[in-house]
Amino acid sequence: MELKPISQGGIAEAISKVEVYRYLNEPGEAESICRDILAVDAGNQAALRLLGLAITDQFDGSPADRYAEAESLFRSLANEYERIYHCGIVHERKAKAQLKAGRLTHTLLPIFEEAMRCFEDAEKIRPANNDDAILRWNRCLRLLQSRMGSEWRKDMEEFDASEGPPV
Repeated sequence: MELKPISQGGIAEAISKVEVYRYLNEPGEAESICRDILAVDAGNQAALRLLGLAITDQFDGSPADRYAEAESLFRSLANEYERIYHCGIVHERKAKAQLKAGRLTHTLLPIFEEAMRCFEDAEKIRPANNDDAILRWNRCLRLLQSRMGSEWRKDMEEFDASEGPPV
């Protein structure tokens, strides 16, 4: 069996379906449709962006999460603001997924910081009246503030080098 291609004329409707499936929390369906769109229009910016988002919607904090694939898709976006902003989304969602999966909180601080750096960079070149990067930066900061203290910053004196493997 082979996949059936969609028509060029059906791309706009397919994009609408991707958005609906993401709202319904069915990212696998959204991902499949994006791949159908990209099979007939490899440079479709909306499909590339939505595919990356559908992949990040599936992050669960496991090693199987496709961080590199999502980031690669976002790095291929033509618009510099979109590229930087969505790379921030990858880092933010990676950190949130790993937090939810029970990863050690202090190990996630650099991931949140990278997301915030991307959002700051995106803010500098954002379109007029677009505060998305600010909103995301604020959310990251609120998450960090809600768990401030020893959870985020582990003291180095707690680390005992003698407990590790020989060097």
